[in-house]
Amino acid sequence: MRLQFILGEIGGGLRRNLSMVVSVILVTFVSLTFVGAAGMLQLQINQMKGYWYDKVQVAIFLCGEGSTAAGCASGPVTAEQQDNVRTLLESPAVAQYINDFQFESKDDAYKHFKEQFSNSPIVDSVTPDQLPASFRINMKDPEKYQIISETFASQPGVETVIDQRQVLERLFSVMNAASLVAVIIAGVMTVCAILLIATTIRLSAFSRRRETGIMRLVGASKTVIQLPFILEGVIAAVIGAALASGTLWAVAHFFLGEYLSKQYPDTAFISPAQTLLLAPALVGLGVVLAGTSSLLTLRRYLRV
Repeated sequence: MRLQFILGEIGGGLRRNLSMVVSVILVTFVSLTFVGAAGMLQLQINQMKGYWYDKVQVAIFLCGEGSTAAGCASGPVTAEQQDNVRTLLESPAVAQYINDFQFESKDDAYKHFKEQFSNSPIVDSVTPDQLPASFRINMKDPEKYQIISETFASQPGVETVIDQRQVLERLFSVMNAASLVAVIIAGVMTVCAILLIATTIRLSAFSRRRETGIMRLVGASKTVIQLPFILEGVIAAVIGAALASGTLWAVAHFFLGEYLSKQYPDTAFISPAQTLLLAPALVGLGVVLAGTSSLLTLRRYLRV
């Protein structure tokens, strides 16, 4: 009976304040969409930098089939040339600038390529023979990259020396800035959502003050009186969070997966399934915001 009464009160409150409830849903939807967009940007950054940024600072690519660099005039790198590069890396003159290095064979390069571009159609058009073997170097001081470049660029069997961190850092700095902007906008919209939820609950409580007074006189507990108001805000926020989650999934599926992945096949984009990992967090955030805002408002404006 008590549950039926609470559900009836919730339904009545939602009907009486329909326009305000719709406003709460929309503001929550927009604010949580920005929160989710910031999360998507971070997922995208992690997707792109997962292997290259965290593990590779300088790459010495060895000559492969079809290499046209000056050091590849004699054809693909030989075992002797590869050993000479390794020996030079281990020499005291070079080792003082290096923390460690790893050799990546063509098969290893293909495996990492498949991991990095698992969501891109380009992965099906590449074979291990098309990817060069390389030495991956972790520098003690990335600013000393030029020393490695000058030492190895002219070595026989070396196609090119690339400092990939310099290339990626510019991209990731832009994406981090965009993520920060999204977080700031999300923060502003979240404040708006909290204020609107509080206003909605306050107006609802004011319009039903006679009912709540009678309920208190007949012995209803504070929880029974306040719960319908709180759940009204929570329901509106959950709907907004669900809409935000659906929007993020649609962006990942149609924009990233169907459009951008075809326009930029050499870039790995996050999958729609990854965006669904954000949904529970968005719903939880919506519930916390609505519940806390409603409870604080009721404690101030609903005296029971």
